[in-house]
Amino acid sequence: MTSKTKPAPADGLLTGKLVHLALPVRWSLIGQEGRGATEMACTYDIHPRGARLLSSRPANIGDLVMVERGRNKAVCQVVWAADASSALRGQFAVQCVEGRTPWDEELRLMEEQYEPIDPEGAKGAGRGFSRPDANRRRRPRFYVAGHANVLDGVQQVEGEVQQISEFGARIASTEILRPGTDFRLLLNMFDVHVSVKAQVKYLVDNLGMGVEFQEIRRGDRPLLSYVLSRLRMKKVPDFVEVEVSREPLAVVG
Repeated sequence: MTSKTKPAPADGLLTGKLVHLALPVRWSLIGQEGRGATEMACTYDIHPRGARLLSSRPANIGDLVMVERGRNKAVCQVVWAADASSALRGQFAVQCVEGRTPWDEELRLMEEQYEPIDPEGAKGAGRGFSRPDANRRRRPRFYVAGHANVLDGVQQVEGEVQQISEFGARIASTEILRPGTDFRLLLNMFDVHVSVKAQVKYLVDNLGMGVEFQEIRRGDRPLLSYVLSRLRMKKVPDFVEVEVSREPLAVVG
């Protein structure tokens, strides 16, 4: 259990229900000599297979830890840790490898929640991926190279993410959704997971789609900002995994 390879989306870290919820927990390292000192932490988000934690003590990828909440406890492995020099310092993600998650009851009572991607109503600021010939100010776009899974019912179609901005993305795919189609977009960048609800705004030569983010999962806004800040610093586009699934957008308001 010391592998530092990040888990596949099939493990539930990307595709499972994820809820932004702060819960106090205790955790301790598990080593050859037994358990280490108990540390306090707070969950940033939780899901059926693990959670993202915030603690004053750092953890390393591959560490085995005991996570406890009340009388419930589980053996977990650290699968991601934030850069100590980044805005996410102190955060790390764990995946349960033995026992049920200590927050199963909270997951049963809560649902994934989304909030408007632009609550201040920055009209005229350019939502990032309107038609390329639109004459208005836009937010910075970043070129990326990766792949996308477009889910149309039970069918999956491979695609490619070409650009991303604060408010949208450009996706190339052999399965093109019509303008006006609403869907959910799950992104995995720099081992950080971001979920948004989006809408197709225009097509690019019937080979790609310009999509606009409508809502973002509660708690994911700082993660999107973190990803964009990393892209600003990188000289070479980084790999981006994306999954797109059709689903109606909930009415906001």
